[in-house]
Amino acid sequence: MNIVIVSKNEAQLKRLTRLLRERSAADRVALLASIPDVFDNGVTPDLLLLEQEQTGEAELTQLELLGGRHPSLAIIVQCPQQSPQFLLRSMRAGVREVLQPDDDAALCAALRRIEDKLQKQVTRKGQVLAFVSCKGGSGATFIAANLGYALAAGEQRKVALFDLNLQFGDAALFVSDHKPAATLSQLSQQIVRLDASLLAASMIQITPAYSVLAAADDPAHAADIEAEHIDRLLTLARSQYDYILLDVGRGLDPVSVRALDRADLIFPVLQATLPYVRDGKRLLDVFRGLGYREDKIRLILNRYASSDSIRVADLEAAYGKRVYKSIPNHYEAVAASVSQGVPILKLAPHNPVSRALQELAASLAGETPPAAQGWVARLLARA
Repeated sequence: MNIVIVSKNEAQLKRLTRLLRERSAADRVALLASIPDVFDNGVTPDLLLLEQEQTGEAELTQLELLGGRHPSLAIIVQCPQQSPQFLLRSMRAGVREVLQPDDDAALCAALRRIEDKLQKQVTRKGQVLAFVSCKGGSGATFIAANLGYALAAGEQRKVALFDLNLQFGDAALFVSDHKPAATLSQLSQQIVRLDASLLAASMIQITPAYSVLAAADDPAHAADIEAEHIDRLLTLARSQYDYILLDVGRGLDPVSVRALDRADLIFPVLQATLPYVRDGKRLLDVFRGLGYREDKIRLILNRYASSDSIRVADLEAAYGKRVYKSIPNHYEAVAASVSQGVPILKLAPHNPVSRALQELAASLAGETPPAAQGWVARLLARA
């Protein structure tokens, strides 16, 4: 859970922090000296725990306003006041429970009740989308990482990206410069206690609706990840996210094949050159050998330019399959996005690559993509 503790008592802050972290290593705990008006970075915590000797009308009014702004926030107050009048006023302010100070057992029981409620609140049926390179350098990681950002735009959909490139995964670096709290291999080592809280705490939060689970930082740790771990991870993720994107890399091993087995759609990413045509055909043959349905495989043509000698029709004839989506070639914008670790939709929202990713996201979500604006319209919008 994401927990905020509010107390002016430094000793109590330390004690409660230690208690919560011992209770669950997956909990994220933040400390505040006073009740905030809003929460930083726009992320609503699951719980606000207010600990103080006396809780007056002013604090209860603040809690009521805060709860009104953040309806999903659970509030617990720890204080010696237990009169019926105080309990009634606290309830009207939206306080879920009023507990005696230092009653750790009661606090832990209250936390379990909140956790149970959180897990029952939202049960999603997430769609798993796997991205595979037909050949090295195809841009599959860039597309997966940035498509996740596009799908999560507007925060109407909750999106996760799992980096399954076990040897040299770096998908997180395409959209963030933050160090991950944990990696896929570290999560695999704790797979028996995997739950929604642990998964969320292990991921890098790119936006309130978009998170990334980084690959192992050392290729030697790839052995920590087993195919059965992927089953458990994806089963949980489907219940927590609307879309789960998998950056599978290029290698086919028991882990990546298990991920492809569990995927709803597989997107081989290619470019319009002969080596990609050759390796892409081999990859499609492997998929057919694995028994994947034809409608599960959707080709993405990356870095395409109308001047390319190999046209889309040539590729479709060679593969015997339609190209699902073409991403245009704008090297400078893509290189700037990758080198800065900033999603291209954020860095260059009007670039044709950004536009193509928005269209792809809208297509997957069954929506109409946002209308393109000409330079005059954009100029007027900024005026």
